[in-house]
Amino acid sequence: MKKKVSLTALLCCMVVSMFAQISLSGKVVNAETNDPVVGANIRIDHSLAGCTTNGKGEFTISNLPEGKHLLSVTHVSFLPQKYTANTGEKDILIKMTESYINLGQVVITGTGTHRRMSNSPVPIQVITAKDLGNANVTSLEDALVKLTPNVTTMTNGMGTTLSLNGMNEDYMLLLENGKRLTGDDRYTRINIGNVKRIEILSGAASALYGSDAIGGVINIITDDAKNTVNVSNYTHYTSKGRFSENINADINSGKFSSYTSYQRREADNWQVNDTDENGYKTGRPMSTGFISDNISQRFAYNATDRLSFYVRGNYYNYNTRRPETATYFKKGKKKDEDGKPIYEETQAYTYNMLHDTYTYGAGAKYMINKSAYIDADFFADNYTSKYDYFLKSGDFERGDKETRKKTRYYNATVKGIFKPNSWNKVSTGIEYINENFSSESDNISFKNMYTFALFAQDEITILRDLQAVVGIRYLYNENFKNYATPNVALMYKIDHFNFRASYATGYRAPTLSQLYATDEAKTASRYTIGNPNLKPEKSNFFSLNGEYTCSRFSIAATGFYNDIKDMINYRVLSDEEIQQMGLGELHEQFSTIRQRDNVDRSKIKGISVNANFYLGAGLTLGGGYIYTDTEAKTLEHDSKTNKDVVVITPVDKSVKNAANVHARWDHDWNNYHLNVNLSGHIQGERYSSTYGYAPKYQQWDLNTRHTFNLDAFILEPGIGIENIFNKRDDRPWNSNFSTINPGRAVYVSLAVKFKK
Repeated sequence: MKKKVSLTALLCCMVVSMFAQISLSGKVVNAETNDPVVGANIRIDHSLAGCTTNGKGEFTISNLPEGKHLLSVTHVSFLPQKYTANTGEKDILIKMTESYINLGQVVITGTGTHRRMSNSPVPIQVITAKDLGNANVTSLEDALVKLTPNVTTMTNGMGTTLSLNGMNEDYMLLLENGKRLTGDDRYTRINIGNVKRIEILSGAASALYGSDAIGGVINIITDDAKNTVNVSNYTHYTSKGRFSENINADINSGKFSSYTSYQRREADNWQVNDTDENGYKTGRPMSTGFISDNISQRFAYNATDRLSFYVRGNYYNYNTRRPETATYFKKGKKKDEDGKPIYEETQAYTYNMLHDTYTYGAGAKYMINKSAYIDADFFADNYTSKYDYFLKSGDFERGDKETRKKTRYYNATVKGIFKPNSWNKVSTGIEYINENFSSESDNISFKNMYTFALFAQDEITILRDLQAVVGIRYLYNENFKNYATPNVALMYKIDHFNFRASYATGYRAPTLSQLYATDEAKTASRYTIGNPNLKPEKSNFFSLNGEYTCSRFSIAATGFYNDIKDMINYRVLSDEEIQQMGLGELHEQFSTIRQRDNVDRSKIKGISVNANFYLGAGLTLGGGYIYTDTEAKTLEHDSKTNKDVVVITPVDKSVKNAANVHARWDHDWNNYHLNVNLSGHIQGERYSSTYGYAPKYQQWDLNTRHTFNLDAFILEPGIGIENIFNKRDDRPWNSNFSTINPGRAVYVSLAVKFKK
């Protein structure tokens, strides 16, 4: 009996010991000033446990087994630190030394797990909240173009499109906190005032992120401050009615957290040249005025040290402000005495564009132990675009609305992260995606498509200085069946040098719009039809990267090559094909009928270089340059020979040369901080398959930010000049504009931050 009792007692002790939990807590401060370091990332080496310091620099990590633990502490503005903590240590004090070059930034996009940027086998570019503040940007597009040379833009009457490393936005995946965003407004509905950092992965990443990640991934990480109360307001006004207002409120109370953000943006119409390509006056504005509202809410609840939940939602609307009286001259059917066509004055606009988007999601995280956790997430993205008629047009009366596009995207993911030993970190999961699409204007009642995927990835420490990432995704698409996308990346570290090599396959299934939608051009005699026989686009991506970093200097160079097969583009149908497809009546109404088809094979190669220097006395210089050489082989119909011929051109919307330059000076006087920032974007000729080449240009901005760190709040006014040298593209209206900018402008801004 005594033996049984003893054995039972021993067993109980073993169980208690096995599940015994300790916590570590302390504070992170600036080694020179002893001020708290807010937002420092603290990780337990060889585990998945960690946290972020709050507004007082404090941290607590719970659910740890007994024994010593090695803490890795990183922050974008400080040198990385290591600290060995004893069992249950409560008053840890970690002092960090300031760094003038970003060495300690923690990123997640490259591998899907938390890693210091300099330790990621996949090269990642990071734009921090500090960079955004220094540049005084008000939109995501503005931030990407001004702060990295890898992203370029093309703006026309339908809006702005982005390109990453020579590939347009169709091949670029946009994430918000790791969740995919869909819809035509996915860039504009990012509240830039609520962004903690922007992570940019160049190149294919389909193994981890699935379809659309052929050209790269941009992950927007929103600010989730840990202060008890954090309230901020940012107002920015520039000429031409360009106005932005951001309000953010974060509340943390015990186990409950609430994060609220609101943004309102407005802009007026503007026109640089009121003459079209034929010499006629046009009332069409070069840039369409708009008004938008964007509100986001996230609730989080830490039920236990192991289990946490969240729910989130977002609503965004966007309305254009087109002038009702705007006209232009359209080529008519009548001819003058010399046989030349007579141009007739025509109403330019009969409708405004309305965009409504709402998203919602929920998820849970369970920490099994310090070496394993499971995430479960559900996310829905609902986008609707409408024509809002303010004048009679065809069958539509003033006040009528027509649904241009309605998309519904649903994503459910279960993901597990496991660290079985010190040299492996395994990510594995399952994903289900359901998409549907409908359009009144494109004659689509309802189309649906689902995708099921399994993925796995292993982050391997082969040697102390040699790391690898190996992954694969298997997917089944309802329309295109099975496919697998593997990837591998290697990194070798020696002293201050990092060398990386990677290979990744890409996969992009045709969208429902490409498969089924028809489109009638509003300003040209052109009709486009879908193609249900489209094949998926596939790619092979290779890159080599070398990087040198120290506390005052960093430089990185990356060479890349992307080979894309079966690219989807437009193919003009021959007269014979039009008759065979029963489109003869349409051909009487439209001069051109085209169809989406797998007609392209593109090759993109290039090299990018980025460097940053701290020169002392508060002066920092930096910049980047990218060269891309693109080639698209397109099948086009030759009407003279009535045969299809291969035409070689640059990839649509690609730019061969682009660069960014910035110079920053910072200085402190007691509670006052001055930041002066000069930035320039230099862009070479941009190719458009529709319009040809847009000329090269450069644009320079001067920003100043004045920070008054008072007892109860921070006051931060700003004033600056946009487009210092008054660069404007004032060519005729229907041109491929290099930039759409009204010219030199002065802006004023004010940020107020309350913390408790």
